[in-house]
Amino acid sequence: MVFGALSLMVIAALSFALWQRSKTQEFVLAAGSSTGESYILGNALKTVVQRHYPKIRIRLLETGGTVENLRMIEEGHAQLADAQADVLPGPRARLLAVLYDDRFQLLVSKASAIRNFADLRNKRIALSQEGGQFQSFLSLAKHFDLSQTDFHFVGATDKDADSAFTRGQADAVFRVRTLGDPSIQQLIESDQAVLLPIEQAAAMKIKNPAFESGLIPQGAYSGNPPIPDRDIPTVAVPRLLLAREDCNPAAMRAITEVLLERRQEIMNEVPRGMAAVRLLLAQARQPDQREGLSPAIHPGAASFYNKDKPSFLLQHADYVGLIVTLIVMAASWMWELKQWMQKQQKNTADHYSDRAIALMSVAKETNSMQALEDIWRRLLAILSEAVQDLDADTLSEESFNSFRSILQIAMDVTRDRRAMILASSQSVSGVIPFHMEH
Repeated sequence: MVFGALSLMVIAALSFALWQRSKTQEFVLAAGSSTGESYILGNALKTVVQRHYPKIRIRLLETGGTVENLRMIEEGHAQLADAQADVLPGPRARLLAVLYDDRFQLLVSKASAIRNFADLRNKRIALSQEGGQFQSFLSLAKHFDLSQTDFHFVGATDKDADSAFTRGQADAVFRVRTLGDPSIQQLIESDQAVLLPIEQAAAMKIKNPAFESGLIPQGAYSGNPPIPDRDIPTVAVPRLLLAREDCNPAAMRAITEVLLERRQEIMNEVPRGMAAVRLLLAQARQPDQREGLSPAIHPGAASFYNKDKPSFLLQHADYVGLIVTLIVMAASWMWELKQWMQKQQKNTADHYSDRAIALMSVAKETNSMQALEDIWRRLLAILSEAVQDLDADTLSEESFNSFRSILQIAMDVTRDRRAMILASSQSVSGVIPFHMEH
C-alpha cells in the first residue's frame, strides 16, 4: 500500500513536470537603451538561451535605464532587468548574476578651470534628471556636501546632453558607463573633453556599499597619444542582472547557466564591430553578497551556484514519461557519468591549453632560434596528442576547438617571434647568427 501511494506520487509528479516542461515560458527583459552595452549583451544572451532551451523565450524591451527597469520588475511589466548596483531595487527583485562593472566618468571641456568634483558647484551638467545615472551623481554630490540645487542640469536624454556639451551649453558630462563606451569615445575624439578624477571612492563606500574603487587606465580611449595620459581614479559600480522573485526557478537556473558557461557562444552573437562589448562577458560572475546591499539571489540562480544537481523530473521529464524507480536511479547514474566525462574532457583540454600558453610565454622572451624551433616542435606534438585524444573520445570536439584557438595563438606568436629575430639579424649584419636556425 505504501509502495502504491509512493508510485502514485511519482506518477503525479512526473505528469506535472511533463506538463511544465512542455509549456513555453516567456520573459520580458528590461534592458535600457538599444545602443547600450547591456541591451546588446541581453540580445545575444536571448539567442543562446533559446538555442539550448527552446521552451524559454526572452523578449527585450528598450527602456530609459535602471530606474525604469526596476519599476517594471516591481509592477510585473518585466520579469528580467539589468540595473546599476548602487540603485536600491524593490522587494520583488532577486539577483541572478553580475554582468560587468560600470565606471563613473566625468568629462569637462579642455579649456575649463574645473579640476575636481567640488568645482562643479553652480555649473551646467550634461545629464538627464532621470534614471540611475542621475541618482549616482546625487550620491557623489552628497559626499562632497553638495545637493541637487547646486547644479544646473542640461538635456532630457543622454544624446541631448552630449549635444549640449558639444555646443558649449554645458560645463561637464557625467556618465555611468563601461570603459570604451562609444558615446564617451566620441566626445573625447572631438578633442573638446578631458576626463577628470573622482577620488575618495573608498570613503564613499561607507555610505554606498555598492561603490568600489576603480580606475580609468592610461590609454583606455587612445594609445597614441594616451588618453587619459595617466591612470585616473574613479568609482566602479557593478551592473546586475535581476529577475522577479516569482520567476520559474528552473528557467532562471538555465539563464544563469548559459550566461556563465556559454560565454563564447554569446560572444559570437555580439556584432563583430563591437569588440569592447564582447569583452564585457569576461566580467560576468557570481555575485558576492558579502559586499554591498544587493537583493537576495534568486533560488534558480542559487541552485546553479551551489552546484545542486538539476531535479531529475525537470531534467528528464520531457522524454522519460512515467517510469519506475529503478529506471529513475539508472538515469540519474547515467547523468552523473556524463557530467564526470565532460569534466574529464574539459580538464584534458585545459591541460593542453596550459602547456601551449607556457610555451608561448617562453617564445615571447627568447632570442634563440634553436629554442623557437624546439617550441614549434613541441606545439605540434601537443596538437598530435590532442588529436589522438579527440579520436579516442577522451576530448570533446568543443573542448578541442577551444584548445585549438589557444594553440593557434601560441603558434602565431612563435612564428612572429622567429620572423622578428630574423629581420633584426639581417638588418644589423646582413647574415643570420650561427645559433639561429631557419
